[in-house]
Amino acid sequence: MTKALTSAFAVASIVAGCSSGAGDAGSASSEPASTPSSTDPAPETSTTAAPELAPAPTPRQLVGQKLVVAMDGTRPSESLLRRVRRGRLGGVILFSHNFGSAARLRAITTALRRAAADGGQPRLLIAVDQEGGPVKRIPWIPPRLSPPQLGELGSSETARRQGRKTGAALRDLGINTDLAPVADVPASAASFMYQQGRTWSFSARRTARLANAFAGGLGDRDALATLKHFPGLGYATRNTDSYVVRIVATRRRLAPGLEPYRRAVADHVPLVMLSNAVYEAYDRRHAAGWSRAVGSGLLRDELGFEGVTITDSLDGAARARRVSTDRLAIRAAEAGTDLILLTGSEAASRSVYRSLLDAAAEGGIRQGRLLASYQRIVALKTEL
Repeated sequence: MTKALTSAFAVASIVAGCSSGAGDAGSASSEPASTPSSTDPAPETSTTAAPELAPAPTPRQLVGQKLVVAMDGTRPSESLLRRVRRGRLGGVILFSHNFGSAARLRAITTALRRAAADGGQPRLLIAVDQEGGPVKRIPWIPPRLSPPQLGELGSSETARRQGRKTGAALRDLGINTDLAPVADVPASAASFMYQQGRTWSFSARRTARLANAFAGGLGDRDALATLKHFPGLGYATRNTDSYVVRIVATRRRLAPGLEPYRRAVADHVPLVMLSNAVYEAYDRRHAAGWSRAVGSGLLRDELGFEGVTITDSLDGAARARRVSTDRLAIRAAEAGTDLILLTGSEAASRSVYRSLLDAAAEGGIRQGRLLASYQRIVALKTEL
């Protein structure tokens, strides 16, 4: 790690610590000062220790908290638990093949949570894709209605109720993050998201209302909702997990797809997932997940989002582009995307961790962006 990197983290911690004591001086000055007499002993230099400052996060913590990774097999490996204990992971995503019953799933989530607690780490994000319909990793729990069914009903109350039931069931199983709801507004029946049965409506207004109602229901039961896939896959006719998708629509044509996210900002939805598509209207070179123009310029600066961003899975995107997942992860971190989602093997995610650490040490990822992401991630976990 470079000296400059260490200094930047230390300075950020010191500044935060010093500002927290600013109110004490004002209260102390309210009493009149006493005038020492000639018989008083000479004043001594104070030996009172300054308030203890929270240690600055280490590069390993800064990088580790960014990663949300898949688990091999049906029980957490000792290697995975060790990474959690050491703060080298921010979260774990679970899939149907990881468990076969509620008891098995609870055993997994209990072991993961205990590892984070034993290591004195921030709470671990434990995530699933529980959209409803065809993407429902835990088949025996809500939502009972799919997004198209809820869209047909058009009831915000019903969508929120489904979100509440889903959130309660997830938390009962030890899961605190739902990588849902989908907020994509299909531009036509050619949309691959529409064809997969994952969208709510062709209406941007109805999609915004219902998706955010579902997200609000998750939040009512203390589960984190994740609107996806920003800035919208409505014009995508091929799956971004398997193809390099370029969306050539103009800003004007893309504008309706932003409506669900404008509402999400107003509703304080905690997480937004960035898509793996390239949007030529915003950034001709980079997909949203590793585009500074999309993740910061559009989502944060223009729409006002203050929560946590997460990439879509980088593994399929990397294969489609014939590049390494490590390379895309570095691009995403440098762009300022907070969480990096990896659905490959544990060995592959360990490689990404090492590559990010090396890139940070060599200046390939800007120090301020790592620290800003870390602060947002820890703040999110504090709310759990």
